[in-house]
Amino acid sequence: MDRKEWLLKTSLLTAGSLGLSGNWLLPFANWTNRPNGPISVEIREVNGLFQLYRGGEPYYINGAGGSEHLDLLVSVGGNSIRRWSTGRNTMNMLDRAHNLGITVCLGLNMGKERHGFDYNNKEAVSKQLERMRGEVLKYKDHPAVLMWGIGNELDLNYTNTNVWQAINDVSQMIHDEDPHHLTTTMIAGINQQKIDHIKEKCSDLDLLSVNTYGGLLSLPKNIRDYGWNKAYIVTEWGPTGHWETPRTEWDVAIEETSTVKAKLYKDRYQASIDSDTEKCLGSYVFLWGQKQERTHTWYGMFMENGDPIEVVDSMQYNWTGKWPEERSPGINDYQLDGKTAYDNIYLTPGQQVEAQVYPKYRTSHKIKIDWEVYKESTDLKEGGDREEKPPMVEGLIRGSENEIESGSSAVKLNAPKDTGPYRIFVYLKDEEINRVATANIPFYVQD
Repeated sequence: MDRKEWLLKTSLLTAGSLGLSGNWLLPFANWTNRPNGPISVEIREVNGLFQLYRGGEPYYINGAGGSEHLDLLVSVGGNSIRRWSTGRNTMNMLDRAHNLGITVCLGLNMGKERHGFDYNNKEAVSKQLERMRGEVLKYKDHPAVLMWGIGNELDLNYTNTNVWQAINDVSQMIHDEDPHHLTTTMIAGINQQKIDHIKEKCSDLDLLSVNTYGGLLSLPKNIRDYGWNKAYIVTEWGPTGHWETPRTEWDVAIEETSTVKAKLYKDRYQASIDSDTEKCLGSYVFLWGQKQERTHTWYGMFMENGDPIEVVDSMQYNWTGKWPEERSPGINDYQLDGKTAYDNIYLTPGQQVEAQVYPKYRTSHKIKIDWEVYKESTDLKEGGDREEKPPMVEGLIRGSENEIESGSSAVKLNAPKDTGPYRIFVYLKDEEINRVATANIPFYVQD
């Protein structure tokens, strides 16, 4: 019996004598079985074609941003996740990923100029570099690590080009400490100036990572037009961004229905990421989880309770070439007062109007329909920074048909008494398979 096995056995005996359950020992049990040794990752180029290799075998990234629902990720064809930073439970997360056969693009969280970090401050930059070194040394030998993501969108609303040198210094440090893994940095969109800066000041990077949404279709062409001659991956992509969609007259972004998003996830992926077989090594779809960003349904591929939204079906098709045997419901149309989200809907306080949804049925199951009204979000941030969900306004919906097998469903909405902007959300759930479709319509209450 080695020392780790002895420690675990002794701890179990101690737990029993104290009347404790075995659950508190799970981290220790995991530790005794923790895998050892890195798996080397490299990029090979042959006649202008780039290929990622892991452990000597070709590896294409079917990835998602987030670290939840990993069993489902594997079942629909995913093989990698992206983390934006190290933090609590990172080692346990790496262990779980490795046990499921998933790799991790592990992020190193660097200071952002828009958050007040000064890349002219040599002492602060030096301390940051040493903090990065500590994180690399801690995790570099774990076999789940695929590559290091140096910062995220450090170029968003920046002015100080010294940030590129700082990124390069971190990359050089990583290559000194960890010869087995690649380095990249994630940029917010792509243009000629950024590519010129990166080529000039970040020559140590192994590949480029681009976060892009509505611009995904033009990315392969732009990569070549701007002169990037190495490989790249797409580290965030998904629905049309809230800065890219049409806006109401009161200046709030209009969100696509989950059915529109599902088509975009499939079409944009196949026309850009999947089609660029020369330079693109894969991608991380956004977001394999849930978050509040403009709304609580805009970017997350899951509901707050963990139910998958229909865009997950599209990713299964992208990664495997096959749809699920039973697919999520969808939405053919959604109206408030006979108008769509693009019609600038104004209501008066207490006015009663009808909200109606026309489901897209993909199974013979009943569909459960829920409705909610929220105030328009005012906690608006940039670059994915944390936002607080606005309050729900209750007691406004009347006459809901909770379950339907065919046709459309309608409810009465009594407009809020307080003036201002709101959204009415609808959720269509197939409870047999726990898949959901979502949509919302902005409206404005005025006297």
